[in-house]
Amino acid sequence: MKSILERIAEGETLISDGAMGTYLHARGLAAGECPESWCVSHPDVLSEIAESYIAAGSDIIGTNSFGGSSLRLKAGGFADKAQEFNRKAAALAKRAMGNKGYVAASVGPISLFMKGEGGNASEEEMYESFKEQVMALAEGGADAICIETMFSIREATQAIQAAKENTKLPVFCTFTFDPGPRGFFTLTGLTPAGAAVEAFAAGADIVGTNCGNGIANMIEITKEMRAAAPGVPILVHANAGMPKVVDGEAVFGETPEYMASQVGALIQAGANIIGGCCGTLPAHITAMAKAARLIAAKL
Repeated sequence: MKSILERIAEGETLISDGAMGTYLHARGLAAGECPESWCVSHPDVLSEIAESYIAAGSDIIGTNSFGGSSLRLKAGGFADKAQEFNRKAAALAKRAMGNKGYVAASVGPISLFMKGEGGNASEEEMYESFKEQVMALAEGGADAICIETMFSIREATQAIQAAKENTKLPVFCTFTFDPGPRGFFTLTGLTPAGAAVEAFAAGADIVGTNCGNGIANMIEITKEMRAAAPGVPILVHANAGMPKVVDGEAVFGETPEYMASQVGALIQAGANIIGGCCGTLPAHITAMAKAARLIAAKL
């Protein structure tokens, strides 16, 4: 099977999966409960999630390992379970996907601010925590490492370097941007253009954006990234809109049909991998996959 990077180089638009957290909460994950622990306690649910996204048309699926670094797991008393949780997360997704596509293992931010950015975390301890996580994900069978929802290029760089130096897997790195009157910025003031250029310079094979925005804003972010990094593959995981609280629950308003209607513009803006983040479920991925493949068929 060709690699992800080979398929993108040949001009293919690949389809990723949708939300993990939204699905887990729908299946009973309680507020404050450690999602990664479900890889051990509820493996059947994780297998079901993976299989549903594969059936929806995903070429690439993620893993239930977003908060799986030992530093992040420490808050819930699970730091010593980091290797077990991550190996299991990758193994469950890989078993479901087999040779039909790829597993891009999720690595989220540690949720600590670094020294010089308002916190006390050092680059060294971040690197070591990411190193432990990515090595376990690789051991579990991941085909790529997807560093996602980043806001600090310094933290992202530690994650990228940990993955590149301790695994042989391609590395994705995506950032979350907040819209404002001056444009899009991360919490640390990074622009889409700056994120794309700096993440690629740090060693990422694929850059992009996820979470924090509906698909229309993602089109604008993608344009900025593509202009700054014309030859770099771009991944986009849009929310199903921004959440509104209805009867105490977060509701995402962008329908599968609406998100599918924006796929052509997203591809034209420069996206090479398209999937979903918060609020997106298999129905969204089915609709977006169909739209992308209809576009490909006409080329």
